[in-house]
Amino acid sequence: MLVNIHKHLLLVLLSLVIIYSAQAQVWTLQQCVDTAQVNNRSLQISRNNIQVGVQKHKEANANLCPKLNALGEYKYYTDQPTQLMPLTTFGGPDGKFKETQFGVPHNINANIQFVMPLYNSQIYGAMRTTKIASELSEIQYQKTEEQVFFDVSNLYYNAQILQKQISFIDSNIVNSQKLFENIKLLNKQLMVKSTDVTKVKLQLEQLFTQKDRIKSNYEQVMNALKFTIGLSITDTIKIEDNIQYIAAIEYSNSTSVDVRIAEKQNYLLSSELRTLKNSRIPSLMFFGTYGETGFGYDEKPNDFLKFYPLGFVGAQLTFPLFNGTVTNRKIIQKKIEIQNSQLQLSLLTEQNAMLIDNATRQRIVARKTVENTLAQIKLAQTIYEQAILQQREGTATISDVLLADNVLREAQQTYLSAVIDYLKADLELKKLSGNISNKS
Repeated sequence: MLVNIHKHLLLVLLSLVIIYSAQAQVWTLQQCVDTAQVNNRSLQISRNNIQVGVQKHKEANANLCPKLNALGEYKYYTDQPTQLMPLTTFGGPDGKFKETQFGVPHNINANIQFVMPLYNSQIYGAMRTTKIASELSEIQYQKTEEQVFFDVSNLYYNAQILQKQISFIDSNIVNSQKLFENIKLLNKQLMVKSTDVTKVKLQLEQLFTQKDRIKSNYEQVMNALKFTIGLSITDTIKIEDNIQYIAAIEYSNSTSVDVRIAEKQNYLLSSELRTLKNSRIPSLMFFGTYGETGFGYDEKPNDFLKFYPLGFVGAQLTFPLFNGTVTNRKIIQKKIEIQNSQLQLSLLTEQNAMLIDNATRQRIVARKTVENTLAQIKLAQTIYEQAILQQREGTATISDVLLADNVLREAQQTYLSAVIDYLKADLELKKLSGNISNKS
């Protein structure tokens, strides 16, 4: 998984060199996604989490390796340990003891200890659990990657919609300016009222105000897009004008990343339960020690410091007998957690199927609405042009022209809303069906 990620990032970096070399180049959605995969900090954190998971698994495996320790110790006894010697040792009566002190004040130990586990169920359980946890980190990376793709796509589409709105407004401004010049000329000829001039002027000012507001929204969305793909907000980028929404793609359903995470979490809990049950199995380890023990006496004339070798090997068998039902309680808790995990998995599976069906229906409706509103825009444009012509001929009032203009703008807004609904439903469908990261 990590090797594939690094290869992909290398290819993306090479493509970014070409992208940055042409500042005036229009950025496609795929270029924005590729840049985010390199620069987005959330993805960088997720990649680091994968590395952490790999190292934890290696750490668990390392517990099977032998351990070698060097120990050094020095003790100075101000009072020697006291032992009770039975007097029978020296031919005395039974039941009588004599206090005596053994040893010398100075004690030095220098040892090398060797320990190697031969069988330990907890070590094998940790190896299995950390491997599952590492796989879970990789799936969570894919979830973060899908979310970044979703965010970038959503911002990119929003920016395209705002560009389209500005384009519509510019077209409406041109029409309103022509109408305003004609109305002023007619007003000078006393053919229309001054209030008609004011109405058209008001409409024109409203269009300029609306354009300023949408341009501000566009800049905010572009700043958010640059932040998400990891660029500075001072960088200048352009996006495509053409909105790709006509070709409806039928996505093949695959297991969503949320369901895969829930499945892997269930495996993780099952592994933890197995480790708890196996904690009752005895563990066996081999050990050995070799070193020197020194004894010293510092009062003359019998002062000395002598060292003696010490070495032994052995095996230790640990068999847990009773720990106050702590293990039983942990097993019961883990079983309940597994039940909740299974319920969560079932809930996510059914919910995902429902959401896919809803998104599919919404996309179908939105696509039909887009097609219908495109025809409505053409019809509204025709009505507006006819109203202008009739107004010049004196068979229509300025109110009729303004009404036709409002109908045209409403059709344009309905069209943009339908496009937004379509793109949103398409993105949701990609995400729910597990296709959002596909390059197609």
